[in-house]
Amino acid sequence: MATVIIPTPLRKFTSNTSRIIIAGSTVQEVIDNLNIAYPEVRKHIQDNSGAIRPFINIFVGEDDIRTLDSHHTQVDDKSFISIIPAIAGGNAISE
Repeated sequence: MATVIIPTPLRKFTSNTSRIIIAGSTVQEVIDNLNIAYPEVRKHIQDNSGAIRPFINIFVGEDDIRTLDSHHTQVDDKSFISIIPAIAGGNAISE
């Protein structure tokens, strides 16, 4: 089981839980099991085809899964998986 760190904007869909221990041997299995436990999370991190949304970054430890084996990245009981939504918006800074 891996520990999933839930970002503040998604905690309203996980009963305000910030860390959840979820079974799975790959990132995909962990995400699938997270979606079973908390169905409302899915639409915020995955598109209709099940792919991770482009503005969602997922890290295992300090490594972005895009630099590893993507959703096939192996995890274990000591793994920390962070779901990090991209931040956008604001005003351009002029010099």
